[in-house]
Order: sequence, then C-alpha cells, then structure tokens
Amino acid sequence: MRKLFYGLLFVLIFNIACQTNLSSTLQIPSIIGDNMVLQRNTTVPIWGKGSPGTEITVKYDWGGTEKTIVNNGGKWKVQIETPEAGGPHKLTIQSKDKTLSFENVMIGEVWLGSGQSNMEMPVQGWPPNNPIKNSEEVIQNANYSKIRLFNVHRSISLNPAFEILGQWVETTPQTVNGFSATAYFFGRRLYNKLEVPIGLINSSWGGTPAEAWTSKKCLRELADFQNTVQKLNEMGSEYADFEKWYNQLEITNLSNRPADKRWQGLKLGNTKYSQPSFSTQNWNKMELPVSWTQTEIGTFDGVVWFRKKITIPEEWDNKDLIIELGPVEDMDITYFNGKEIGSHETTGHWQKPRKYEINSEIVKSGQNTIAVCVMDDPGGGGIYGDPEQMKIYPDKSNSDSIPLAGTWKYKPFAEYRNGKLYKFGTKDKSFAARPKLPLELNSKTPSLLYNAMINPIIPYKIKGVIWYQGESNTGQPYQYKKLFPTMIKCWRNIWNRDKLPFYYVQIAPYDYGETTHSELLREAQLETMSLKNTGMIVTTDIFGGNPNIIHPPNKQAVGRRLARWALAKNYDYQNITASGPIYQSYKIKGDKIILSFKYTDSGLMKKGESLQGFEIAGSDSTFKTAKAKIEKNKVIVWHSEIDTSEAVRYGWSNIPDSINLYNKAGLPASPFRTDNWEIGL
Repeated sequence: MRKLFYGLLFVLIFNIACQTNLSSTLQIPSIIGDNMVLQRNTTVPIWGKGSPGTEITVKYDWGGTEKTIVNNGGKWKVQIETPEAGGPHKLTIQSKDKTLSFENVMIGEVWLGSGQSNMEMPVQGWPPNNPIKNSEEVIQNANYSKIRLFNVHRSISLNPAFEILGQWVETTPQTVNGFSATAYFFGRRLYNKLEVPIGLINSSWGGTPAEAWTSKKCLRELADFQNTVQKLNEMGSEYADFEKWYNQLEITNLSNRPADKRWQGLKLGNTKYSQPSFSTQNWNKMELPVSWTQTEIGTFDGVVWFRKKITIPEEWDNKDLIIELGPVEDMDITYFNGKEIGSHETTGHWQKPRKYEINSEIVKSGQNTIAVCVMDDPGGGGIYGDPEQMKIYPDKSNSDSIPLAGTWKYKPFAEYRNGKLYKFGTKDKSFAARPKLPLELNSKTPSLLYNAMINPIIPYKIKGVIWYQGESNTGQPYQYKKLFPTMIKCWRNIWNRDKLPFYYVQIAPYDYGETTHSELLREAQLETMSLKNTGMIVTTDIFGGNPNIIHPPNKQAVGRRLARWALAKNYDYQNITASGPIYQSYKIKGDKIILSFKYTDSGLMKKGESLQGFEIAGSDSTFKTAKAKIEKNKVIVWHSEIDTSEAVRYGWSNIPDSINLYNKAGLPASPFRTDNWEIGL
C-alpha cells in the first residue's frame, strides 16, 4: 500500500513538474515587448512559441481578445486589429500557467531601418573622425516619449533565428545617443508632420554586403551565390559540433545588459594577466599596430590581452609618464606594472586615440610591463592606428619618447558571439583548439545577417523600410544590379507584402580608388527604382566635401530626404516633392542632346553660374567636358568640337563633387548616363 501511495505521489509530482516545464516554454520574441509601437488601423500579428496543444489567449485593452492553439511544431500566431493612433495601451499574452503583460504600448507608424555603417552610425557619431552634425544639441533635445526605438544587436546565424537581442525604449538623451542617426532623423520628421507615435527598428551592421542580408532561398536564384549557399546547407552536422564545443566553455550572458555598457565590470582575468610577474612564455606574438583581422586571429570578436615589456631609463625613474596607444577597437583597460591607468569600457570610442597618465609612484627604471585588455564588439578588432601613435614619454616632454610599436605578446581570452561571452580555457578548451568550419561564418557571409537580424522581426507589421548600404558592394556593381532588387523582392515575399515601401540612400562620393567604379554601383541603385514602391535619395551634395570620409556627418538631411518619400507616397502629402531629378530619356538633335527628367514639376534649376558635371561623346565614344543649359524643364548638352553627339554622362565618377543640377524643391539630380557601353573592372 505504501509503495502504491509513493508511486501515485511520484506520478503526481512528475505531471506537475512536466506541466510547469511546459508552461515555461512559452516564448515571445523581444520585438514584442513593453514600449513597443504597433502599426495603426490594420491587422498585426502577435506570435511566439509554446508547448503543442496549449491554448494561448491574447488580450488588448482597446477592446478585443484572440485565442489560438500552439501547433505541433511548437508555434502559434494570432492576428489582432489595431485602432487609430494613440496610447499608452496594455497587451496581455496568457497560457494555462503563465501570463505576460506588456505595458506602455503605442499605436502608430512603424518603420525598419537597415543596411551597413551609414545606417548604423549613431546620433553621437564615432568621434573624433566620424561626427554627426550638431550631435550634442540633437541628443540634448531628444525627449520624445512617443518615438520608440528598438536597436537590434549585432549577431549572425547559420539558420533563420526566432529571437533577437534588443528592447523597445522611449526616446531620451540617454537612449538616442547610440541609435541610428539616419533612422532617428527620419522618424523625428515623420513624428513632427504626422503627430502620431513612431516606432523605429534599427537592424544594421557596418561593413556588410547586401548578400548577407538576403535569405539563402532568394540567393539561390543568383548564379554567383549558388555554390556558397550549397556549402551553407551542407554544414549542418559540422555546425552542430561547432556549437557543442563552444557550449562546454564558461559562458557569460551579456545580452541583458545595456548596449553601451555591456562590457563594463566583467571578470576578464584582469588580476592575473595585468601583473608583471605573470609569465607570457606560451603567448603568441603580434606586430602592433594592426587590425587583428589581418593576422592569424582572423575574424574574431571578443577579448584579447596584449602585453609588452619595456626598459625605462634611469632619468625617468619616479617621473609622471604619458602613454599613447593610438585608436583601439573597440574598448580597452590599460595597465602599467599591474596598476590600471585608464580605460574606455563603453561603446563608441573605436576611433579615439588612447592617451593615459602614468603616476610616478609606479614608474621605475629598468624593466616595466604594459598590459592592455582589448574588448571588441562584432566587427574589426585590435590596436590598429599608425606606429607613430604608439609611444611613452615623460609628462610635458613629448619629444623624448620610447616607441611602443613592434612586437607584443597576445592571448585571446574570450570570444563574443550572439550576445554571449565564451571564455577559453587551457589545452582542449583553448583558442587554438577551436573547431574549424569549411566556410568561415561572419557578418559578410551570405544570408547570415538575414537569418539573425531580419528573420526574427518577421512578421512584425511595419509600414515600410529605409535602407542605407552599398559601399561594401562597390567592387561588384554588375552583380549588385541583380542582387539588390532580389533582396528587396525577397523581403517583400517573406513579409507577404508585395507593395512594401522600400526607400534607400544612393551612396555618397568617396575615394574608392581608381580600380573601383562606384558610379556603376550608383547606377545599379538608380535602376532599382524600376521596382514599384521604391524610392532613392541622392547624397552627392551632403557628403561634407571630403572624399576621404565614407560616413557623411549630415545625417539630418539624409533622414529628411527619406521622409520626403514616405510623406509623399504613403501619407498623401501631395505638396511634397519626393525626389530630385531622375533621368528619364534623351533625344539627339544635331550636335546636341536633349535630356528629360522625372520629378521636375517644381522646375529645374542650377546652383551656380553654369551647369557642371556633364560630359558628351561622339561616334568615337570619347567623352569630353560639355556645355549644358536648362530650357523648358529640359537640359540641353553639347560640345563645340562634336558634330554628331552619341551619349551624355552626368556626375560619372567616384567623386562627383562639382555637379549642380537640382529641381526647385532643392533636391539634387542623380548621376546617370545615356549609354550602355561596357565598363571593365
């Protein structure tokens, strides 16, 4: 009888435990959360995961309840109707044993911003070399409780992911400084015009090509990527072993920390590796300065320790010193003889040269030890400036210095992957013991950013997309002519929105070098406007006048121009011109070529005494600087030495910095050509 009692008790406890475990499997993607904005006046999906067969109830305080059952695959989704703009509201998701409540929910307009570094570039800029115009004033005045921001943290995934790292926040000086400047200025313009809540999702990563943002299914349509997609599909078991190896390491989850302070106060072996007595006999050597992506470390994000012993002369004994290391990507804690002398543990300082004071109390003649803990967010990594920037010298005596460039010892301590820090151990758990994959997986690998940073957002209802990318594809402009439209159609298909608005930025003038024809990339972007519900803004006039700066500081103008497309095409502002002049057609009339343009309702104009940037060619296909004038909303182009004109080009170079054709809305014309002559790369 006692055995029967204990047996029944065991079954009861087991069933309760199972039910508790099943209820704990209720998962909601972080894109659904407190402070979110839901698209107004439409049907929006709410979705998640759970135990098969579990009933899910979604309640919302503007008047409604929806129920569904978790399917056999562990997924569920409901559609709810949203009202006119307003809030705050409350939304509740409930299973049998668990209730999740989301507060401060707004109803308004939702836009996704994506692309590479010019979209990622935050409102605070990347000082000192890449500032945002008037950033301090912008940040100080950023108090918009109805503009909500969602920053998608950088991550990659071999397969389409369910979850992303990020959370919705209200716009304040503290939250806006690390958010996309382009997306913020776009959203702020919409808010000021529409006076409704605005939700902005930023999913971007610097230095990334368009193929990384495109799904494997869509890339299979393009011959250039079929081989890579096949390799990715064949990597299943090897990738499982790869993940299994990493999961045996000591893991620290950083995803629940504030993004800009994610690396502060971590235990990274500081008390051991900073000490002069610690032996670096088994450490490898690296010549600094260098980006470690160019070394045997390769593509690596995480923590690397660097150490160097130097000899201090007797005359420097017990003197205050200054140490300079040049820029460090991204963060650092620097030690001298085991004592911390300075640090940058928050994000955004990857271009800032490090300069720290060394107190005389820890300076001694003879051998001294410098130790630098470098913490790298995804992308780049290292102590990477110019050799002349690395030096140590007595305070107030820069002329008498010891160079620090040269051989340093280094040790990778931990790898940062998808919000988690994996700390290496010894022998079979060391950096050198990492398993290798047949294809390197990083932010440039086709489909990986789509999987990790776009797929988890789908099917969240958005009004449209703004996109700022292309710089990383300038070496393959002909490929981009197919790739970019494919990516746009891919996103539309997966969102099941064939008319999803997609507005993008044409890349700005930049000195890519003589072997790269960025004008062809601009042409590819221009031709992509043939897709319905797309729009392009031109930035030839707002790149700052410096062809060596790839991140134009005037992101306010970029955001405003993108907002013109949305306001004119999606919010029925008929008095707003969406675009600058876009080449449409040409006619040859004797020795002249007459050009027609779209978006000239307000009229054409020039900025300056005469039109600049036009070239014309005759039958010999040799282009010469041309004369041009505006007449009856058209442009007439000619050259006195060409009797029979064949073709015209405008702003056709890496750096089209002297072009000055505008419409009277003050928007510049896009560079273009009338010919289709092949240009070799």
